[in-house]
Amino acid sequence: MPTQHPRLTIRYCVRCNWLLRAAWMAQELLSTFGDTLGEVALIPDSSGGRFEITLDDRLLWERTRDGGFPGPKDLKQRVRDVLDPERSLGHTDR
Repeated sequence: MPTQHPRLTIRYCVRCNWLLRAAWMAQELLSTFGDTLGEVALIPDSSGGRFEITLDDRLLWERTRDGGFPGPKDLKQRVRDVLDPERSLGHTDR
């Protein structure tokens, strides 16, 4: 039986117009992790100001808790640290 790859979700506020930011982050993660991720889902949310990134059930980033939005380096490192802590991210690790 094949190993199930994790599901990454980006829940973003539609009232704040954060769709493009969420899509850009999804693109960055898919470019870096490719088929290591089973799915990347964008989840619109209208509750106001919400921006959360989870890997399966593990919260990796929450806008208010973590002080804003992640940069690509921080986000890729957090995903890598869960998926494959020994993996090099090349120039992103510098």
